[in-house]
Amino acid sequence: MMQMTAVDAVMRTLADPTRRAVFERIVKSEEITVAELTRGSGVTQSAISQHLRSLKQAGLIADRPEGRNVHYRAEPKGLAPLVDWMALYGVFWRGRFANLKTLLKEIDP
Repeated sequence: MMQMTAVDAVMRTLADPTRRAVFERIVKSEEITVAELTRGSGVTQSAISQHLRSLKQAGLIADRPEGRNVHYRAEPKGLAPLVDWMALYGVFWRGRFANLKTLLKEIDP
């Protein structure tokens, strides 16, 4: 079996829509607790905790214990493998946009 790369881990982790929604809520907050994430989510606290564990293992979030609560925050460098992977396709898109620009100039001089 092939070893999972960092980009595979990030993609697999964010592939789940509920987990992605949890991650987006964390990104929009400076810090947030499990209780705050659970409130209004329609997901159990246990399920939120499982999603948080996956996000942490993928390096997408970090936690800070404080008494009985744990505060979660986004870890920007966790997305680096995905950003690096997407950068490989930048050449493709730049060429496509250059072709589009040329085409638009030909259509409407």
